[in-house]
Amino acid sequence: MDATFIPVILAGGKGERFWPLSRLGKPKQFLSLDGSGKSLLQNTVARLPDWAGEVWVVTRMDLVPLVQEHCPHLPPERILGEPQPRDTAVAVAWVTQKLLQQYGASVIVGIFPADHWIPDTGQFQQTLAQAVAVAAQMQGIVTLGITPTHPATGYGYIQQGEAVSGGAYRVVRFTEKPDLAQAVQLLASGGYSWNSGMFLFPAGVMWQELNQYAPAITTSLAQSGVAAYAQLPKISLDYAVMEHTQRALVLPVTFAWDDLGDWRSLERLAQNPLPAQWVDWESDGVHIYSTDPDELVATLGLSQVIVVRDGKITLVAAAERTQEIKKLLAQLQARGWGDRL
Repeated sequence: MDATFIPVILAGGKGERFWPLSRLGKPKQFLSLDGSGKSLLQNTVARLPDWAGEVWVVTRMDLVPLVQEHCPHLPPERILGEPQPRDTAVAVAWVTQKLLQQYGASVIVGIFPADHWIPDTGQFQQTLAQAVAVAAQMQGIVTLGITPTHPATGYGYIQQGEAVSGGAYRVVRFTEKPDLAQAVQLLASGGYSWNSGMFLFPAGVMWQELNQYAPAITTSLAQSGVAAYAQLPKISLDYAVMEHTQRALVLPVTFAWDDLGDWRSLERLAQNPLPAQWVDWESDGVHIYSTDPDELVATLGLSQVIVVRDGKITLVAAAERTQEIKKLLAQLQARGWGDRL
């Protein structure tokens, strides 16, 4: 590769929608949820290409030891621990500032969430090479756009406009998570991709765009560094930059992908990564997950239900409401069960 490419993995999420397996002290990025035997974080690192430069990780301060345990080859100075969670715009700004200082403005930075499932490593790496070249040539912010397979309401959508080099397109607009009717309409109109949350850009370009559209973040970081975190706004990169910048590009990709966002996403995998002994009579759409493969779960006459067993905790949820697990966790906290979160 002509351009230096530095991958950055965002690994600071709470993974609340995978409770009770995902806990505050060991959220989903440190779990094996795809049947591979490796954690999601380990697989994210493993599928990066050999030609990539030094890998960096941004995580919560309290999770730094877990990152070191799962990625012992990473030196401590390349694991950034955020003192407070401030969403993706601040995380990207902080690491971009670091990379600007260390590698210069022309280095191509790749931002990758730690919880994605991408089984075809070869195709993924080919796509990265393509995206790095586009980002360097166009001096733009390239987002990898996933080809929609159904009218999903859990993803943001990107409308592609004019074609540029390397198979990429200029972005017309970002649309936040739509309702079902809007998702059906977007899919029918064509020219839309799901927003994967994976971005590639020259470090200098991202810093300029952050400085223009989110100056409260860059000014504070430039003046005080990580000490400014408590005063920084909590905002996503999509809201802070991508919905405003004129430098946004989308590269539609075709590799298999899932963001493993909640328990329902495991239904789309080839096999159950957490199988239990299960006996059923006249149920429909029931999915059982257990950390103990010898555990027996019996169900009778249920419809569209997810059951998760982890030690002394059992979750029984209507399948269509797994996105609301965060509300359930708020109830646990309010009723004095915060130690189980």
